[in-house]
Amino acid sequence: MLDHPLPDTEAWVLLFSNNALPVLRVTRRRLDEMRADLERVDTRELAHVILQDPIMTVRVLAYIQPLHGRSLHHDITTVASALVMSGVQPFFRRFNELPTIEDMLKGCHPHALLGVLQIIRRAQRAADYAQDWAVRRQDLSMEDIRIAALLHDLAEILVWCFAPKLGLDIQAQQTADPTLRSADAQRHTLGLEFQDIQTALCKVWHLPDLLQTLIDDRHADQPRVRNVALAVRLARHSAQGWDNAALPDDYRDIGQLLNLTPEAVRQQLGLEPLPGRPAVTPD
Repeated sequence: MLDHPLPDTEAWVLLFSNNALPVLRVTRRRLDEMRADLERVDTRELAHVILQDPIMTVRVLAYIQPLHGRSLHHDITTVASALVMSGVQPFFRRFNELPTIEDMLKGCHPHALLGVLQIIRRAQRAADYAQDWAVRRQDLSMEDIRIAALLHDLAEILVWCFAPKLGLDIQAQQTADPTLRSADAQRHTLGLEFQDIQTALCKVWHLPDLLQTLIDDRHADQPRVRNVALAVRLARHSAQGWDNAALPDDYRDIGQLLNLTPEAVRQQLGLEPLPGRPAVTPD
Protein backbone atom coordinates (compact mmCIF):
# COMPACT_ATOMS: atom_id res chain seq x y z
CA MET A 1 0.00 0.00 0.00
CA LEU A 2 1.49 3.31 -1.09
CA ASP A 3 1.20 6.22 1.31
CA HIS A 4 2.91 8.79 -0.92
CA PRO A 5 2.49 9.87 -4.55
CA LEU A 6 4.77 8.43 -7.21
CA PRO A 7 7.02 10.87 -9.10
CA ASP A 8 5.35 10.79 -12.50
CA THR A 9 2.82 9.13 -14.78
CA GLU A 10 5.30 6.48 -15.92
CA ALA A 11 5.82 5.31 -12.34
CA TRP A 12 2.07 4.84 -11.85
CA VAL A 13 1.82 2.94 -15.13
CA LEU A 14 4.64 0.62 -14.07
CA LEU A 15 2.96 0.00 -10.73
CA PHE A 16 -0.35 -1.00 -12.31
CA SER A 17 1.23 -2.93 -15.18
CA ASN A 18 3.61 -4.97 -13.00
CA ASN A 19 1.04 -6.08 -10.42
CA ALA A 20 -2.04 -8.27 -10.70
CA LEU A 21 -5.06 -5.99 -10.68
CA PRO A 22 -7.72 -6.99 -8.14
CA VAL A 23 -11.36 -7.59 -9.04
CA LEU A 24 -14.51 -7.48 -6.98
CA ARG A 25 -15.03 -10.46 -4.68
CA VAL A 26 -18.42 -11.10 -6.26
CA THR A 27 -16.76 -11.27 -9.69
CA ARG A 28 -14.30 -13.90 -8.54
CA ARG A 29 -17.08 -15.90 -6.86
CA ARG A 30 -19.28 -15.86 -9.97
CA LEU A 31 -16.36 -16.89 -12.21
CA ASP A 32 -15.41 -19.72 -9.83
CA GLU A 33 -19.01 -20.96 -9.94
CA MET A 34 -18.92 -20.97 -13.74
CA ARG A 35 -15.51 -22.63 -13.83
CA ALA A 36 -16.94 -25.56 -11.88
CA ASP A 37 -19.23 -26.42 -14.82
CA LEU A 38 -17.57 -25.16 -18.02
CA GLU A 39 -19.83 -27.19 -20.30
CA ARG A 40 -22.81 -25.09 -19.27
CA VAL A 41 -21.17 -21.67 -19.42
CA ASP A 42 -23.18 -19.22 -21.48
CA THR A 43 -20.91 -16.56 -23.01
CA ARG A 44 -23.60 -13.88 -22.72
CA GLU A 45 -23.97 -14.54 -19.01
CA LEU A 46 -20.18 -14.58 -18.65
CA ALA A 47 -19.91 -11.24 -20.46
CA HIS A 48 -22.61 -9.80 -18.17
CA VAL A 49 -20.61 -10.79 -15.07
CA ILE A 50 -17.44 -9.22 -16.47
CA LEU A 51 -19.22 -6.01 -17.48
CA GLN A 52 -20.24 -5.31 -13.88
CA ASP A 53 -16.59 -4.98 -12.85
CA PRO A 54 -14.42 -2.19 -14.34
CA ILE A 55 -11.10 -3.84 -13.50
CA MET A 56 -12.15 -7.27 -14.77
CA THR A 57 -13.41 -5.64 -17.96
CA VAL A 58 -10.13 -3.90 -18.68
CA ARG A 59 -8.15 -7.03 -17.81
CA VAL A 60 -10.11 -8.98 -20.43
CA LEU A 61 -9.71 -6.29 -23.10
CA ALA A 62 -5.97 -5.90 -22.41
CA TYR A 63 -5.55 -9.69 -22.52
CA ILE A 64 -7.27 -10.13 -25.89
CA GLN A 65 -5.55 -7.35 -27.86
CA PRO A 66 -2.27 -9.22 -28.57
CA LEU A 67 -4.13 -12.46 -29.31
CA HIS A 68 -6.03 -11.35 -32.39
CA GLY A 69 -2.79 -10.19 -34.01
CA ARG A 70 -3.22 -9.57 -37.71
CA SER A 71 -5.98 -12.11 -38.18
CA LEU A 72 -8.61 -9.38 -37.95
CA HIS A 73 -8.88 -6.05 -39.69
CA HIS A 74 -10.57 -4.40 -36.72
CA ASP A 75 -9.98 -4.05 -32.99
CA ILE A 76 -11.74 -6.12 -30.37
CA THR A 77 -13.74 -3.50 -28.49
CA THR A 78 -16.37 -5.56 -26.69
CA VAL A 79 -16.19 -8.25 -24.02
CA ALA A 80 -18.48 -10.53 -26.01
CA SER A 81 -16.10 -10.40 -28.98
CA ALA A 82 -13.13 -10.97 -26.68
CA LEU A 83 -14.72 -14.13 -25.28
CA VAL A 84 -15.43 -15.45 -28.77
CA MET A 85 -11.84 -14.75 -29.78
CA SER A 86 -10.25 -16.36 -26.71
CA GLY A 87 -12.61 -19.27 -26.19
CA VAL A 88 -14.23 -20.12 -22.87
CA GLN A 89 -11.72 -22.68 -21.58
CA PRO A 90 -8.61 -20.57 -22.37
CA PHE A 91 -10.34 -17.62 -20.70
CA PHE A 92 -10.85 -19.54 -17.46
CA ARG A 93 -7.30 -20.89 -17.55
CA ARG A 94 -5.96 -17.35 -17.91
CA PHE A 95 -8.13 -15.79 -15.21
CA ASN A 96 -7.64 -18.21 -12.34
CA GLU A 97 -7.06 -17.37 -8.67
CA LEU A 98 -7.89 -13.71 -9.16
CA PRO A 99 -6.93 -11.33 -6.33
CA THR A 100 -9.82 -9.33 -4.89
CA ILE A 101 -10.18 -5.70 -3.92
CA GLU A 102 -11.69 -6.71 -0.58
CA ASP A 103 -8.66 -8.85 0.32
CA MET A 104 -6.22 -6.21 -0.93
CA LEU A 105 -7.70 -3.50 1.30
CA LYS A 106 -8.15 -5.71 4.35
CA GLY A 107 -6.46 -4.03 7.30
CA CYS A 108 -6.42 -0.60 5.64
CA HIS A 109 -8.39 2.42 6.84
CA PRO A 110 -12.04 1.25 7.15
CA HIS A 111 -13.18 3.97 4.74
CA ALA A 112 -10.75 2.81 2.04
CA LEU A 113 -12.83 -0.17 0.93
CA LEU A 114 -16.04 1.83 1.19
CA GLY A 115 -14.47 4.58 -0.94
CA VAL A 116 -13.42 2.33 -3.80
CA LEU A 117 -16.71 0.40 -3.76
CA GLN A 118 -18.59 3.71 -4.02
CA ILE A 119 -16.52 4.69 -7.07
CA ILE A 120 -17.16 1.31 -8.69
CA ARG A 121 -20.88 1.64 -7.99
CA ARG A 122 -20.73 5.09 -9.58
CA ALA A 123 -19.05 3.57 -12.66
CA GLN A 124 -21.75 0.89 -12.88
CA ARG A 125 -24.48 3.53 -12.77
CA ALA A 126 -22.68 5.60 -15.42
CA ALA A 127 -22.52 2.52 -17.63
CA ASP A 128 -26.25 1.93 -17.19
CA TYR A 129 -27.09 5.54 -18.05
CA ALA A 130 -24.78 5.53 -21.06
CA GLN A 131 -26.27 2.33 -22.43
CA ASP A 132 -29.85 3.54 -21.94
CA TRP A 133 -29.10 6.74 -23.82
CA ALA A 134 -27.27 4.84 -26.56
CA VAL A 135 -30.42 2.76 -27.05
CA ARG A 136 -32.50 5.94 -27.26
CA ARG A 137 -30.03 7.39 -29.77
CA GLN A 138 -30.19 4.12 -31.77
CA ASP A 139 -26.45 3.65 -31.46
CA LEU A 140 -25.53 0.42 -33.22
CA SER A 141 -22.58 -0.36 -30.92
CA MET A 142 -24.06 0.02 -27.45
CA GLU A 143 -21.50 -2.16 -25.66
CA ASP A 144 -18.70 0.19 -26.76
CA ILE A 145 -20.57 3.02 -25.03
CA ARG A 146 -21.23 0.95 -21.91
CA ILE A 147 -17.59 -0.12 -21.58
CA ALA A 148 -16.30 3.41 -22.09
CA ALA A 149 -18.52 4.74 -19.28
CA LEU A 150 -17.53 1.83 -17.03
CA LEU A 151 -13.81 2.47 -17.61
CA HIS A 152 -13.94 6.28 -17.63
CA ASP A 153 -12.70 6.54 -14.03
CA LEU A 154 -10.53 3.41 -14.01
CA ALA A 155 -7.37 5.23 -12.91
CA GLU A 156 -9.21 6.63 -9.89
CA ILE A 157 -10.31 3.11 -8.92
CA LEU A 158 -6.76 1.78 -9.26
CA VAL A 159 -5.25 4.58 -7.17
CA TRP A 160 -7.75 3.82 -4.41
CA CYS A 161 -6.81 0.12 -4.57
CA PHE A 162 -3.04 0.61 -4.44
CA ALA A 163 -2.81 3.92 -2.55
CA PRO A 164 -6.01 4.29 -0.48
CA LYS A 165 -4.46 6.96 1.73
CA LEU A 166 -4.10 9.22 -1.31
CA GLY A 167 -7.65 8.52 -2.41
CA LEU A 168 -8.91 9.40 1.06
CA ASP A 169 -6.87 12.60 1.01
CA ILE A 170 -8.43 13.71 -2.29
CA GLN A 171 -11.88 12.86 -0.94
CA ALA A 172 -11.23 14.81 2.27
CA GLN A 173 -10.21 17.92 0.33
CA GLN A 174 -13.43 17.91 -1.64
CA THR A 175 -15.52 17.26 1.45
CA ALA A 176 -13.89 20.22 3.19
CA ASP A 177 -14.39 22.45 0.14
CA PRO A 178 -17.35 21.37 -2.04
CA THR A 179 -16.40 24.03 -4.62
CA LEU A 180 -12.96 22.46 -5.16
CA ARG A 181 -12.65 20.90 -8.60
CA SER A 182 -11.78 17.22 -8.57
CA ALA A 183 -8.88 17.80 -10.97
CA ASP A 184 -7.39 20.43 -8.62
CA ALA A 185 -7.60 18.06 -5.64
CA GLN A 186 -5.90 15.35 -7.70
CA ARG A 187 -3.05 17.65 -8.73
CA HIS A 188 -2.60 18.83 -5.14
CA THR A 189 -2.25 15.26 -3.84
CA LEU A 190 -0.72 13.37 -6.78
CA GLY A 191 1.00 16.12 -8.75
CA LEU A 192 -1.04 15.00 -11.77
CA GLU A 193 -4.58 14.03 -12.72
CA PHE A 194 -6.19 10.62 -12.92
CA GLN A 195 -6.76 11.31 -16.62
CA ASP A 196 -2.98 11.51 -17.17
CA ILE A 197 -2.55 8.02 -15.72
CA GLN A 198 -5.56 6.69 -17.60
CA THR A 199 -4.37 7.94 -20.99
CA ALA A 200 -0.96 6.34 -20.48
CA LEU A 201 -2.46 3.03 -19.31
CA CYS A 202 -4.71 2.83 -22.38
CA LYS A 203 -1.66 3.10 -24.61
CA VAL A 204 0.49 0.62 -22.64
CA TRP A 205 -2.32 -1.93 -22.57
CA HIS A 206 -3.01 -1.33 -26.30
CA LEU A 207 -6.68 -0.72 -25.72
CA PRO A 208 -8.56 -0.07 -28.96
CA ASP A 209 -8.37 3.46 -30.34
CA LEU A 210 -12.16 3.65 -30.31
CA LEU A 211 -12.35 3.06 -26.56
CA GLN A 212 -9.50 5.49 -25.92
CA THR A 213 -11.46 8.15 -27.81
CA LEU A 214 -14.77 7.41 -26.07
CA ILE A 215 -13.13 7.67 -22.64
CA ASP A 216 -11.43 10.99 -23.44
CA ASP A 217 -13.65 14.00 -22.64
CA ARG A 218 -11.51 16.15 -24.92
CA HIS A 219 -13.46 14.62 -27.82
CA ALA A 220 -16.82 15.64 -26.34
CA ASP A 221 -17.79 17.38 -29.59
CA GLN A 222 -18.58 13.86 -30.84
CA PRO A 223 -22.09 12.69 -29.80
CA ARG A 224 -20.91 9.22 -28.66
CA VAL A 225 -18.18 10.71 -26.45
CA ARG A 226 -20.68 13.23 -25.09
CA ASN A 227 -23.03 10.33 -24.32
CA VAL A 228 -20.30 8.75 -22.17
CA ALA A 229 -19.14 11.99 -20.55
CA LEU A 230 -22.65 13.06 -19.55
CA ALA A 231 -23.42 9.63 -18.08
CA VAL A 232 -20.27 9.85 -15.97
CA ARG A 233 -21.16 13.40 -14.91
CA LEU A 234 -24.68 12.43 -13.87
CA ALA A 235 -23.47 9.42 -11.89
CA ARG A 236 -20.85 11.56 -10.12
CA HIS A 237 -23.16 14.48 -9.33
CA SER A 238 -25.99 12.24 -8.08
CA ALA A 239 -23.77 9.89 -6.05
CA GLN A 240 -24.75 11.54 -2.76
CA GLY A 241 -28.35 12.34 -3.71
CA TRP A 242 -30.33 14.37 -6.20
CA ASP A 243 -29.82 17.83 -4.68
CA ASN A 244 -26.37 18.57 -6.15
CA ALA A 245 -26.24 22.11 -7.55
CA ALA A 246 -24.65 20.85 -10.80
CA LEU A 247 -27.55 18.54 -11.70
CA PRO A 248 -29.75 21.16 -13.47
CA ASP A 249 -26.92 21.75 -15.96
CA ASP A 250 -26.65 17.99 -16.43
CA TYR A 251 -30.38 17.69 -17.18
CA ARG A 252 -30.07 20.49 -19.74
CA ASP A 253 -27.05 18.96 -21.49
CA ILE A 254 -28.52 15.44 -21.45
CA GLY A 255 -31.71 16.88 -22.91
CA GLN A 256 -29.74 18.45 -25.75
CA LEU A 257 -28.11 15.07 -26.46
CA LEU A 258 -31.42 13.18 -26.42
CA ASN A 259 -33.65 15.92 -27.82
CA LEU A 260 -35.62 16.15 -24.57
CA THR A 261 -36.52 18.98 -22.22
CA PRO A 262 -34.67 19.03 -18.87
CA GLU A 263 -37.94 18.11 -17.15
CA ALA A 264 -38.40 15.15 -19.49
CA VAL A 265 -34.87 14.03 -18.60
CA ARG A 266 -35.81 14.13 -14.92
CA GLN A 267 -38.89 12.03 -15.63
CA GLN A 268 -36.82 9.52 -17.61
CA LEU A 269 -34.64 9.20 -14.52
CA GLY A 270 -37.67 8.53 -12.36
CA LEU A 271 -37.47 11.83 -10.46
CA GLU A 272 -40.43 13.78 -9.17
CA PRO A 273 -41.44 16.88 -11.18
CA LEU A 274 -40.12 20.16 -9.85
CA PRO A 275 -42.64 22.17 -7.77
CA GLY A 276 -44.98 24.09 -10.03
CA ARG A 277 -44.02 22.02 -13.10
CA PRO A 278 -46.46 19.56 -14.67
CA ALA A 279 -45.34 15.99 -15.17
CA VAL A 280 -44.02 15.32 -18.67
CA THR A 281 -45.35 12.35 -20.59
CA PRO A 282 -42.45 10.46 -22.19
CA ASP A 283 -42.59 10.48 -25.97
